[in-house]
Order: sequence, then C-alpha cells, then structure tokens
Amino acid sequence: MADLLLILSIISIWISVFISILMMVGAQRFIRRQSKEELIIPQITEQAPPVTVIVPAHNEELVIKATVEHILAMNYPHDKLQVIVIADNCTDDTARKLHELKNNHSYRMRDFMIMERTGTGGKSGALNDALPHATGDWICIYDADAAPERNALLFLIEKALENPESYGAVFGRNKARNRAQNFLSRCINLELVTAQRIYHTGMWELFKLGTIPGTNFIIKTELIREIGGWDEDAITEDTAISFDILSRGQLIALAPQAEAYQQEPEDLKVYMKQRERWAKGNYSVVMDHFHELFKPSSSWRIKVQVLYYGTSYFWFLLAILVSDIIFVINIVYQLLSVFGMDVVMPFQFSSDVYIYLMIAWGLMYYLYVLQINLALAADFGQSNTRNFILACVSYFTYAQLFLLISLKAFVSILLDKVLRRKSKWYKTQRFG
Repeated sequence: MADLLLILSIISIWISVFISILMMVGAQRFIRRQSKEELIIPQITEQAPPVTVIVPAHNEELVIKATVEHILAMNYPHDKLQVIVIADNCTDDTARKLHELKNNHSYRMRDFMIMERTGTGGKSGALNDALPHATGDWICIYDADAAPERNALLFLIEKALENPESYGAVFGRNKARNRAQNFLSRCINLELVTAQRIYHTGMWELFKLGTIPGTNFIIKTELIREIGGWDEDAITEDTAISFDILSRGQLIALAPQAEAYQQEPEDLKVYMKQRERWAKGNYSVVMDHFHELFKPSSSWRIKVQVLYYGTSYFWFLLAILVSDIIFVINIVYQLLSVFGMDVVMPFQFSSDVYIYLMIAWGLMYYLYVLQINLALAADFGQSNTRNFILACVSYFTYAQLFLLISLKAFVSILLDKVLRRKSKWYKTQRFG
C-alpha cells in the first residue's frame, strides 16, 4: 500500500514537473519574440474608444488619493475617459479624501464621479452598482491600491483593438510596489513575477488562454452587461468572470506592456487571510465547472483551465501532502532507530521507489528555482544575487505556506457546503 501511495505521488509530481516545463517553453517563446520587437508607445487617435475606469474602495484612506491621481494622469484622451470611484461602506476618510481630490482645480473639468455606497456584495456589489453609470465602450478596473503606469490603459486598448471581435477582455501585469519591505514582500514579489512572466505568458503563447486578475484589466461593457455583472456570491470574482467570458467564446488577451503597481501584504496574518480567500475562490470555481470536462459542447479552453486549476489545487496538493507525510514519518523513525529504539516503520516500501521520490523532489526543486530566475531575467532590474538566494530559500519557507493555506481553504469550503454558510469577503489590509 505504501509503495502504491508513493508511486501515485511520484507520478503526480512528474505531471507537475511536465506542466512547469511546458509553461517555461511557452514563456521563452513569447519572451524571445517580444525581445525582437521594438517597444512603441501606442499613438492617441480620434478612434480611441471611450473607457470607464471603476475603482472600488472600502476603507482605503491610506492609498486612494495616490491611486486616483495615477489614474487621472494616465496618457489617454480626457474626453474619452470616465472615472468612477466607489466609497464602499467606508467608516474612514476615504470619501472625504475623494471629494477633496475632485474639488482640486486640476480635476474640475474631468469626468470624475464619486459614489458613496452602503449596499452589500463586497467588491462585486460595488462594481455592479457602478455598472449602470458606465458610459465607455470598455470598462477598466483598478483596485484601490493600484498605481497604473502612464501608458497602461493605452497598451490595454491597443491589444483589445488587435482583435475586437474575439477579445472580450485584456489584462496587464501587476508589480509589487512594496517588494523591498521585508522577507514576506520579497517572496510575494518572486511569486508575482513568476506567475506573470512564466505562467501567464506560457498559457497565452501555447493556448491563447488568460485569466482576469483583480486589477489592471479591461472588459467590453456590452459583454459584462450580457453576463449580468459580477457574481456577488463568488469569493474570487475575477476567476468567476474569466470562466463566464470563456464560456461565451471570447478570449482574455495578455497585454504585457500594460503595467500597474500594487501593494502586497507585509504581515503574515494579512497574507494568510488574503491567500486563503483566493484559494477558496479557486476551489469553488473548479467545483462549479468540473462538469465542463465531460460536456462535449464545452470549449476546450475551459477544459484546459479547469484541469489547470484542478491539478494545482487538488491533485498536486494531495500528492505533495502524501509524499511529505511519508517522508517525515520515515525520517522520524530513522532517527529513533539511530538512538537504539526498537520501532517499526508504519510505511514499508522498497528502497528503489523511495529513491525515485527523492529524484522527483530534486527535479521539482531545480525547476522551481529555474523558473523564478527565468522570470526575473525577463523583468528589468530583478535578476540579482539577492533574488537568486531568496529563490533557493523560499522553496523551503514561503512556498510551503501554499500547503497550509490550501488545506485550510479546502476544509473551510467543505464546512461552508455542509453547514450552508456563506463565505465572507475579506478585504486586504493596507499599509501606509
């Protein structure tokens, strides 16, 4: 039995290794082709479509002023840009700071609307309340801590206009603006860069597959209204809306030059709460769409997306847990035997199988470090000795939090189903 469990774990790890290699191949193809192209800032023309930027803000007094200033300063025709900021159930000075900003002489002629909201539904509810007021052909979403670069919206729109019939949404890249704050923020930065430079680019290059992030993206106004707005019951509204877009035969395109800076958690407790919510949301989406795998009429892209999330959050997690448990118990019993204790190992397996597990783990670690450093090399200024050492260390520290977070999220969502309780939307704490 132990051998069988170990073999299944090894096979699962090898599948994960294969997926990592596949994503790196796709990312390298994308990066190589992009490096040969000259970076040209899109030209502002009269054909630029009107865009509505929506910013949901719940108790964001620490960051909201800087975010809105960045948005209003974007390089896009002022007469084509509508900005709606929602002070959502705020008990701090968010609304006051927004009104002070609007009364600034520089912004008096801008299409800048402030909504003070007391409704329910969290971020999704706020976005849905703003939707009827949107006048743009495209809606752009920025979180309250976002700081889009000056040409971010231009790059998003430029990508959308490459294929306006097929592209229902376009997303850019997000960077950690507080990445140098402490060990946690540095590790989050590595994760963010790797996800965006390897997995996002790899998925787009190989499958023309994208997933909307929570911020720095645009979506057709007509499409989001056809969908019925954002799902207020979804824990991660961005993942849920991504599946809705794909189910309508539309693509979610990557605009790699559209960049925005966001604030990442600097406290472990804040980080754990944020990531547990993300994990619960992804579990929920996989459960809701698992039947698509067996539905002939479902898009193959949806099937790939379900498989990707399913292997990451279910299969691979289970394989790592089983192999970790067997490995740790084996080490403990080996140590006990060294001290002369007569103990019997509960898992009996052949040495060859155990060696194969060690080889699989070694390869997985090597690829983990390799993909991080490939990603860093593609991001200007991030490939350095400190980040290389951090990548090597983070596997044994930061990366292992994924197991704990995923387990907690899985237990939590099971309890939600059994007890029929509604998941609460957690707002990430900001830091001044």
